[in-house]
Amino acid sequence: MAASCKPTKRHWHPSSLLSYDALPNPQDDFDLIQSNPRSTAGTRIDFYDRGLTSRRYALVGMTFSTIISCCCIATGAFTVATYGVSGVTPLIKIGPSIEYYDSLPPEILSLILNLIVTICTESTGFVHSISLRSALASESRLRFNTNLRLLTAARGWRSPNGALLNGIMAVLLIISYTSSSLVAFVDYPWDGGVQPEYVVIAGLPLLLLGIALLLQVVIAISGIRAVKILTWSSSPFDLTVALVHHAQLTPVTFRCMRGVSDLDVDGGPAKPSETQPSAWHAHSSIRKVVIFLWGIVVACAGWAALVSYIWYKYPNMAPGPRLTWQTWSFLYNGQSSFIQYSMPDNGIRWWIVVLVNLAVVQGPLTLGLHCSELIVNIARDDRQWRCATGRKGLRMTTNPLKPIFTHPICLVLFIAKPFLHWMFGLSFQVCNIAYDELLEPFSIVMYSIQIWNLCIALFIFSCFFTLIALRRPCGPQPATYGHVQTLTNLVDEWSPVMWWGHKEDGIPYCHAGTSDHPLPDVKMDCVYAGSGVESPASVSSTYE
Repeated sequence: MAASCKPTKRHWHPSSLLSYDALPNPQDDFDLIQSNPRSTAGTRIDFYDRGLTSRRYALVGMTFSTIISCCCIATGAFTVATYGVSGVTPLIKIGPSIEYYDSLPPEILSLILNLIVTICTESTGFVHSISLRSALASESRLRFNTNLRLLTAARGWRSPNGALLNGIMAVLLIISYTSSSLVAFVDYPWDGGVQPEYVVIAGLPLLLLGIALLLQVVIAISGIRAVKILTWSSSPFDLTVALVHHAQLTPVTFRCMRGVSDLDVDGGPAKPSETQPSAWHAHSSIRKVVIFLWGIVVACAGWAALVSYIWYKYPNMAPGPRLTWQTWSFLYNGQSSFIQYSMPDNGIRWWIVVLVNLAVVQGPLTLGLHCSELIVNIARDDRQWRCATGRKGLRMTTNPLKPIFTHPICLVLFIAKPFLHWMFGLSFQVCNIAYDELLEPFSIVMYSIQIWNLCIALFIFSCFFTLIALRRPCGPQPATYGHVQTLTNLVDEWSPVMWWGHKEDGIPYCHAGTSDHPLPDVKMDCVYAGSGVESPASVSSTYE
């Protein structure tokens, strides 16, 4: 019997920002809707978390992103209107001890700005992914709790989660990180002194950053207004029980010991396995993400090798000392080797040329880090499911911020995003300085050592996420990786705290499932099918 994912007969229409489907007992002051806390998979479930806490956090994040974008737009517009396209605004006064090649003050500002951009884009990305999830569910196309939101589209080109606006969101995400790399510069006195006076911010890229962040907020809000949100919770269990509640998912018989990797296998009774398939084997998109990450590493290594070759081959075009362990550094300095090419001036058309250059080179890094979210979230979903065999059990309702700060993989990705973008800014840099609050013509500089540093960091990052994708969970509990139909088949009793294990002995088949109290371990030598199943023939005759 094939896995069923039936579309609901409820009509989906654009509604208000905070709207939901009709509920048996809607109470906006409570996160949990409960009429029968103990329900089997075969009955209608009136118990699930609508994720009101997650909604509050999401709206706070959207508000923060809106404020940041408006501040960037106002500051950038003021600078451009006052000083022109090449104008800058002083931000931090630098002491006399700063050397000419000391890049630390502006680079610290750039790192902080990248961190702020990450917080803003993560906030809008969460809301955008929630709306995509509900849009796919309304089309009966939702398979996993986590999807690549920029590469998975709902039907309809005008949909906020459609292919067109998803492509625009991808471009805006790239522009956000690209423009943030062009904001901070140093300002020197016009009298020819070599001591910088201020760290300054350029008006045009700051204006562009604000517009990019604001448009992402607008698209994310349009998404949640265009579809009924089933639940704001990021938990695969809250999503699954909401789909079961709205009759969009039904359990499939004989699959109480079948994981997500068995979807293409004819369902039937099975013995427990001591290890489970990896995410690489169970999810085809994971394989594409890992291959894409290694493609970025290879491309970065080729880029570093090309820059190093040009630097060695044409020393007159690429000044700097020979590359040795003594000249190797994390930040560029007076001994850094580099190649560069200059722009004729710094007018608006050359700003566009510089932005396009940066976006083309930085775009794959931005998309690669975005795709890495799939590996992180799928690992998080399966880790939560495996709590069902632990001493404390699986808790349906948790603080939405807890996984970010308690799950090491989530924390690694959150830190890696701004850090790797910052390292890219150290490698591929617009070398420009300001004299008395006016920028000089641009020079695009590629630092060979810093590119190799970025390549090493990407290699470590890709190794780490490849190991996560290839890791095989231990134990007989079937792997789900957030696949909603598989969770529907495995969870036969929903409760706020659940345990999974052996439930019933039978001849010839036993039954494994969930309960609101701890269960014994499954028996490795038994065959499991489902509750009340006597034989395949008897069950098949029931459905005829």
